[in-house]
Amino acid sequence: MKKISKKLLLSLTVLLLAAILIRMPLEIYADAPYKTYTVDGYGYVTETQTAYLPYMTITKVGEEALNGPTDFTLLEDGSMYILDSGNRRIVVSDLEGNLIDTFGEGTLVNPRGIYVTPEHICYVADRDAKSIFVFDEEGNLTQTYGKPEHALYGSTQDFLPIKIVANSAGTMYVICESNTNGIVQISPVEGGTFLGYFGTNSTDKNLWTIVWRALQTEAQRARSLSNLPSTPTNLAIDEKGLIYTVTAGEERETLKRLNIAGINMIEPNRYDETPAAVAVGNHDNVFVASTQGYIYEYNNEGNMLFVFGGSDVGQQRIGLSTRVEAIQIGTDDKIYVLDSEKAQIQIYEPTEFTSLLHEALFLFSKGRYTESKGPLSQVLQMNNLFDYANMAMGKALVQEEQYEEALHYSRLAKDFDGYSDAFWEIRNQWLKDYLVPVFLIILAILVIKKVLQVLDKKKGILAGPRAAIKNFRDKKLVKELGYMFYFMKHPVDGCYGVKREGRVSLLSTNIILVLGILFYVINKYFCGFLLKTVREGSYDIVSDVGLLVIAFVLVTGCNYLICTINEGEGKLKDIYCSFVYSFTPYVVLLPVIFLLSHVVTYNEVFFVEFATLFMYVWIVVLVFISIKEINDYSVKDTFKIIGLTLFTILIAVLLAFIIYVLWTQVFEFIQSIAGEVVYRIGS
Repeated sequence: MKKISKKLLLSLTVLLLAAILIRMPLEIYADAPYKTYTVDGYGYVTETQTAYLPYMTITKVGEEALNGPTDFTLLEDGSMYILDSGNRRIVVSDLEGNLIDTFGEGTLVNPRGIYVTPEHICYVADRDAKSIFVFDEEGNLTQTYGKPEHALYGSTQDFLPIKIVANSAGTMYVICESNTNGIVQISPVEGGTFLGYFGTNSTDKNLWTIVWRALQTEAQRARSLSNLPSTPTNLAIDEKGLIYTVTAGEERETLKRLNIAGINMIEPNRYDETPAAVAVGNHDNVFVASTQGYIYEYNNEGNMLFVFGGSDVGQQRIGLSTRVEAIQIGTDDKIYVLDSEKAQIQIYEPTEFTSLLHEALFLFSKGRYTESKGPLSQVLQMNNLFDYANMAMGKALVQEEQYEEALHYSRLAKDFDGYSDAFWEIRNQWLKDYLVPVFLIILAILVIKKVLQVLDKKKGILAGPRAAIKNFRDKKLVKELGYMFYFMKHPVDGCYGVKREGRVSLLSTNIILVLGILFYVINKYFCGFLLKTVREGSYDIVSDVGLLVIAFVLVTGCNYLICTINEGEGKLKDIYCSFVYSFTPYVVLLPVIFLLSHVVTYNEVFFVEFATLFMYVWIVVLVFISIKEINDYSVKDTFKIIGLTLFTILIAVLLAFIIYVLWTQVFEFIQSIAGEVVYRIGS
């Protein structure tokens, strides 16, 4: 009897759990089936910790199934208006999917866009009805707006509204299918007044387009679709009345934030080519959802914070989408994404990491830097390599005049502007503390020098050091190395000394080449932070040295080959030595440029860039003169030889690539044959 009772109790427990699960079809919790990425300070997309987790999926509203929904809106009071386009109606629910109301049946034809005000005034863009319908809070139709009767709208332009938002004054911003003039502005005054077009996308302005249009006839230009601006895909409006748009195929202008004049004020550093919708967050952030289900979060300046999600290719995993139509953000920072093919709304909740970042982002954007340090510190405890948090912390510390610490965080974030600001203050303080002592030291050195000169003139106290220096300078290798300074200033005579007088040797030439390679490596990896182009801690010295040596050998060999064929007088040794000595400005000036890179701020980088350009121009001039003088060519012949040398280098590189590919295939063939032999012997 006891065994039967235990079995009965177990069965009842299982049935109870099953009933609970059946009664909760909307709440499906799971780990993220996707990875989350961000953009680091070098501009690379890198994986980061999960920012949002799948929280819940709404597949039904009450007992009502959705049919091809195309848009929805969330209100602060917790109500949700879903445009159930397949059923030609509007469904109202709470945030858990409980049915509140339905309306619009019998009025809507092919509704595509919806916008609801805080007062529950509902605007619907109906494409096939060619109208905008306005419903009151009870769901009653109160107004209908058709095609604007205005000459500026265009008499032949159809009115096919697909997306809509409205500002606090009731002015509607409407995206119309195939209307490339921009967003249609309609005022509710006098039954609908056309105010004009807003936020028109620009056309392609590259050089080829300009030339091609200049060659076309008027009729060809009129038929050229490529000259028409793109129609926005979707739009949103924030509490300030700023309009946000997304447009497929617009690359860097995929996302726009338009002010009252229609001027874009945001430029994302990463974008999706097929955006479906845009939504404004609660912390001066913006969200863009792509058609494939990827969700991008940007800060107020357009820097991508996160991208996550993805396309569901039959896995039926919560968090993945098939065809995204709309995105909305709840007051609790949950993300709601409408999938039209699955006919459901997926909900994502922020992790603790993201919630802290949002808090810090909001405080920082409002100028409350000291307050933002608390949540920023917690974010960095969870991920000390999250660049945006490091950047914000650096800027907050600058505001508090903690410049040394700010320098550290700005360097971690690769924030050049923040680093420059902090370094400027540190440098100013250093100058205040040490400028007078440095000046006194320099003055003391000059006085000591003058005293020594007077004593040496009277008593010859520097005769010994002077003799030692002279003996050192008279050494053959030292003279050959010192000849590079003469070569830099007098390249024509310098080439004569290389070719006729034996003023240089292979040893001195190789030393200068090694010094040049060494300085290149040092400058590449250890120059000032503002001029660095490689990742911190990233070293590939062997490849750098190998490529430089191969490049120099290739250039020297190809030039010698071409000069020999074209009756050049230079020997291989002369060409090699003159080439190396032509790079002496690099050996002489690069250390100065390297030191300068450590003391300039962002506003002074121009001095380093100018010095670098001057150095390379000097080198090019010396190379040209050395080819001309060593081989006794005219200026015209020298240009020809340089062109032929470059062509020969190209052929040599292509030949090496072909040999590499063929050898790789031969190696793979031999490897497969060996594997087959081993397999047969083993079997």
